[in-house]
Amino acid sequence: MTIKLPSPDEPLRIGTRGSPLALAQAHETARRLGAAFDLPDAAFEVVVIRTTGDDRAMIAADRPLKEIGNKGLFTREIEQQLSSGGIDIAVHSMKDMPTVQPEGLVLDCYLPREDPRDAFISPGGGAITDLAHGTVVGTSSLRRKAQLLNRRPDLTVVEFRGNVQTRLKKLQDGVAAATFLAMAGLRRMNMDGTIPMTAIDPNDMLPAVAQGAIGIERRMDDDRTAQMLAAIHDGDTDLRLSAERSFLATLDGSCETPIAGLAELDGDSLRLRGEILSPDGAESFAGEISGAASDGAALGRQLATELLGKAGDDFFAWKG
Repeated sequence: MTIKLPSPDEPLRIGTRGSPLALAQAHETARRLGAAFDLPDAAFEVVVIRTTGDDRAMIAADRPLKEIGNKGLFTREIEQQLSSGGIDIAVHSMKDMPTVQPEGLVLDCYLPREDPRDAFISPGGGAITDLAHGTVVGTSSLRRKAQLLNRRPDLTVVEFRGNVQTRLKKLQDGVAAATFLAMAGLRRMNMDGTIPMTAIDPNDMLPAVAQGAIGIERRMDDDRTAQMLAAIHDGDTDLRLSAERSFLATLDGSCETPIAGLAELDGDSLRLRGEILSPDGAESFAGEISGAASDGAALGRQLATELLGKAGDDFFAWKG
C-alpha cells in the first residue's frame, strides 16, 4: 500500500515536552523517519506542548511529584493534542509513561534503547560509597530515594526537581552535594563526558522500568503513521519493555511506589530483574526470572507476583 509521505507543505507534527532532552528525543525521531523515507528536515514539525508536570506556577519546586498526581503529569496534555489531531505523533520518555494508553491511542514504536543505567553525579567525584555520613543528596525520584536510603540510611535526601540543566545548577549552588541523572539523557545531549559522574552498575542499583527508551505514540486509526513508525521500530527494545512494563502494570506502579526493573536479552532468552521498596527504603524485595524473550509479558507478571508474595499483604500499608 502506497502512503502519502509528509512534505514541507504538509509536515508530520511531532508532539513533545519542551525540555532540552525532550526536544533532543523528538529531533532524533524526526531524523530517523527522515532517513528511513528520504525526507528533508522540513517535512517534520516539532510541536512543544506544556504539561502539568512542567508547570512551575502550579507545582512548587520543593513539593514531591507524588503529591500532585501520577505518571500522567508529563503526558496528559500531549495525549490530548494527539487525540484531537493537533499533532500526528507524540514522543515520550518511556519511564514517564502509564502502562495503559487513553482510548484510541497506541504505543507500539520504540527507538533503540540507550544506556538504561543511573548516573551518580557529584562535583567532588567518587561514588555513593564515598559519601560522608549525613551528606545531602537531591532527587525527585521516589525510587532513587528509596534505593539510596536502603543502601545508605545515614544520608539525607532532599527534593531536587527540574530538567538536567536545572539540577546541575542546583548542585553548583550547593543545594545538595550529589544527585542522580539517567545515563541515557546525558548521552543523548552529549553531556556524559563533560560532568563528574559514575555510571551505577545495575547489580548495585536497578534503574527505573523502561529507563533509556523512547516511545512514539500514535492514533490507532492512523494507518499512514503506523506504516511510517514500523520502519524505525526496534524489536529488541520492544521485547525488553514488554517484560518491564508488564512487571510494572502487575505491581500497579505509580509515582507513589518505588519500583525498579531491567530486562536484558541474550539471543532468544530474556532475563528480568526487579525490586520493590518502601518509600523510606527500610524494606526491599528483589528477584529475577529468565525465559524465552517472546514470553516477556508473562515473565513480568510472574516476577511481580513473586515479589508481592515475598512482601506480604502489609507491605503497601503506607499507602493508607
